[in-house]
Amino acid sequence: MRRAVVVVLDGLRRDLLGPETTPELHAFVAAATGFPAHRSVFPSATRVVSASFATGCFPAKHGLQGNAVALIEDGRLVGHDVGRPDFMDHWRAVAGRTLRMPTLAQRLSEAGRVAMVFSNVSPGAARAHDPDGHGWVFHRACSFAPGLRRLDGAEAVTDITLDTDGDTRLTARFLDQALAGEAALGVLWLGEPDHAQHEHPLGSPPAMAAVLGADACFGMVRRAVAARRAAGEDILLIACSDHGHQTVSEVVDIDAALIGAGLKRDATDDSLLAVSNGTAALIYLAEGREDAGAVLRFLAAQPWAGRVVAGADLASIGQAPVGGLLCAVSMRADSAPNAYGIPGRAAAAKPAQGKPDRLGCGQHGGLGIQEQMPFLLIEGPGFAPGAVSGLPSAVVDLAPTILAHLGLAAAGCDGRALHHP
Repeated sequence: MRRAVVVVLDGLRRDLLGPETTPELHAFVAAATGFPAHRSVFPSATRVVSASFATGCFPAKHGLQGNAVALIEDGRLVGHDVGRPDFMDHWRAVAGRTLRMPTLAQRLSEAGRVAMVFSNVSPGAARAHDPDGHGWVFHRACSFAPGLRRLDGAEAVTDITLDTDGDTRLTARFLDQALAGEAALGVLWLGEPDHAQHEHPLGSPPAMAAVLGADACFGMVRRAVAARRAAGEDILLIACSDHGHQTVSEVVDIDAALIGAGLKRDATDDSLLAVSNGTAALIYLAEGREDAGAVLRFLAAQPWAGRVVAGADLASIGQAPVGGLLCAVSMRADSAPNAYGIPGRAAAAKPAQGKPDRLGCGQHGGLGIQEQMPFLLIEGPGFAPGAVSGLPSAVVDLAPTILAHLGLAAAGCDGRALHHP
């Protein structure tokens, strides 16, 4: 049987891999091809990365602009947290569809094959892999069978917690159901070390314990894959992360800054929205407003704005000026170390809906060096053991690579298959 198995260690930047920090991945390096120029998308955040992973496309093509977005509803801009379990259903009701491009689950279903995703991050990120129910999605808050049939009881994974113990239990369930079953594609998306790095300083004992725990989960999968290969299966094994982390050096309330500049009337003014995406922000402007230039000039002049990208230039970061999106802001970043010697700091955009701000802890979303530093290791046909690829790669290349291994077309993908001849 030919299949692909993907293990995502959420938020693990590649400079943290090593013999002591990640012994399982360190051993895997000798068996796999590494991609040291691998990058995330923008925003470098899990929900939008999940959609880009699933479709092989940048946000401009698949349509999900960020971890948090604004939608035009009854002619007004309304901000939304994509992580909510019901966001995909709401998006479909508002726009008449979810993602504009087919997911891996859809492509496999149309070929008579099965995709299974086991995710321990936000429910919205889990659903971004397969929002329309072509395969199986397992998440502690919401699990679905094909046709969006809701799973309950023993069929679901409601006992999973967002920590290393939860990742370990989810890994065991993944091995029992996806790898031991008939899934042509099995994706295991761990919640650590991302969760711990948001709550603790990068490099601190709790954060590094989470790195080690996620690494151990990968080791469980690698040993199970070896056993299946010994039984004659042809398995492409991918270990990767979706983004890196940088230390939060400052928290900026962009909406308050716009109000102070006279560009936004007050907090209830929905004609101009700054939607936080961690160390990035998406700025939306309602149709009919004629002060786009003033907004852009104000943002570009702010010391906390590292890069402001607008209009046709949004294509350079995989976005498009649609749905009211005026510009994207990647917050100011540098490579200074934190108290544990981990380089990389960035300002963060103040999140909405009462989410906590954690100065000195990890965050991501922008174009900073360290947050755009995910790792990628691939073992299987077309990938030489211990080789290092000099080619640049990105999250959007994973779907074409998986489809090529499974013998399926990747029409419409922005990425390319990474196999060596």
